[in-house]
Amino acid sequence: MIPFNTILGLLFFVMAAPSFATNINFDGQLIEDACDIFPGDENIEIDFGTVVNQYLYTYTRTKGIPFKIRLINCDLELSKSVTIKFSGTESSISPGLIALTPSSSARGIALGIESQSGDLIPINKGSHTNRILTKNNSLALQAFIQIDPEALSNKSLLLGDFIATATFELDYN
Repeated sequence: MIPFNTILGLLFFVMAAPSFATNINFDGQLIEDACDIFPGDENIEIDFGTVVNQYLYTYTRTKGIPFKIRLINCDLELSKSVTIKFSGTESSISPGLIALTPSSSARGIALGIESQSGDLIPINKGSHTNRILTKNNSLALQAFIQIDPEALSNKSLLLGDFIATATFELDYN
């Protein structure tokens, strides 16, 4: 059995252990955005209308539906280019594409975003850079629907309404 005064002595030794404090310095720079987003372009809705399932079985994807993100009041001294990135829920079956929301009744498709020249901008991974040339600029992009490989091989598209959501982020360089 350990005597009480030994335990008390150990307790004082532990409580008297040296402690050290140090400082953490944080620094950075607060700047303004080089451009403003045109009012209304913060929330863009793209209507694909009615897509016939046989079209997707034949061509695997729709043609790109053009949309723009307009930038106004750009300060060319602050930035010469802007990089756009998209984030959202990625399709587990079609990597790089946006998954449908759980409330969608359609199944077997995913949505993609591409540059005007047709280069895929993969969700959560890719980006697209545009030069800022004037005070007002437009980022021209396209959205498309693509059939999932499994739905294509099994001819198992489920018809119905669909919604997919992505968020865009602009990085000025």
